[in-house]
Amino acid sequence: MRQLIINPGSTSTKIAVFEDERPVFETTLRHSNEELAKFSRVAEQFEFRKELIIQALKENNIALQSLDSAVGRGGLLKPIEGGTYAVNDILVEDLKTNTIGEHASNLGGLIARSIGDEAGIPSFIVDPVVVDELEDVARISGHPNFKRISIWHALNQKAVARRAAAEKFGKKYEDMNFIVAHLGGGISVGAHKKGRTIDVNNALNGEGPFSPERSGSLPAQQLVKICFSGDYTEAEINKMIVGKGGLSAHLGTNSAKDVSERAQSGDDNADLIYRAMAYQVAKAIGEYAAVLDGDVDAILITGGIAYDKKFIEMIEKKVKFIADVIAFPGEDELLALAQGGLRVLRGEEQAREYK
Repeated sequence: MRQLIINPGSTSTKIAVFEDERPVFETTLRHSNEELAKFSRVAEQFEFRKELIIQALKENNIALQSLDSAVGRGGLLKPIEGGTYAVNDILVEDLKTNTIGEHASNLGGLIARSIGDEAGIPSFIVDPVVVDELEDVARISGHPNFKRISIWHALNQKAVARRAAAEKFGKKYEDMNFIVAHLGGGISVGAHKKGRTIDVNNALNGEGPFSPERSGSLPAQQLVKICFSGDYTEAEINKMIVGKGGLSAHLGTNSAKDVSERAQSGDDNADLIYRAMAYQVAKAIGEYAAVLDGDVDAILITGGIAYDKKFIEMIEKKVKFIADVIAFPGEDELLALAQGGLRVLRGEEQAREYK
């Protein structure tokens, strides 16, 4: 099966052509600030990015007629269960109108659908960040005006869980209980029970461990006080929570690698902050072990920070009493998208309908 994979980011578009699970073409199309400045909204970048993709395929002698499907990164949509979704008209409309929010990943499904229609092939999205499989009890906060929201690294977490189930246990994801921690620019920790993520922190806007550029959970009253202090605008406070929180706020860098090197070279403050981030991840893993009633087959750690063995060791020291810790460093979103489309093309699962 030959699939075109499309993963738009804020200043680049990663594309690949996979034959089954093997990439035969892969490139990153980079977009300058000057090019993107022409567009007032992300949705307006659609034709610009699509034409670059078509041009790249032509230059590499990849005919649209040779493809079996087009798979795009899922964007900010209504809450949906995990899986592979056919890009229908309702999904397209929600991505175009930014029903939930505006993000570059919204373009993935739009471009996949357009190219798919031109080529006469199906188009899909796979496990977008809004995957919501929370149990009802997990949605309750301490006040009825506030509800817990599921926004997390669903694509990578679920791909790693499927991989661990198959490679380490010879089983299906749907037969396993995992705690998965994605450690990247944001950090999400999820409780995966028999193929469903029944609880996970909102990794985008203020819940769970702090990360290289996000604050995670903050003391509520202190946050209220700063909101009404008059010293900061709403945009500035939002930036404290997402973009300029975490390592960036404490140490002036969003590079976990730089912080690790500073800590190892004798910077006591960098060492303390880095240990605090590992400490918070370990606490979250313990929290989700309770969600799974202690029935945990393994703890899986993934994302870019998982390359740092010392960071993994700090976490493992605190949580190894729960279950074995298995690291899957990095994230391969293009492969995860290809695998999602492949499961449908092979008839292993049915494409879900977005409503």
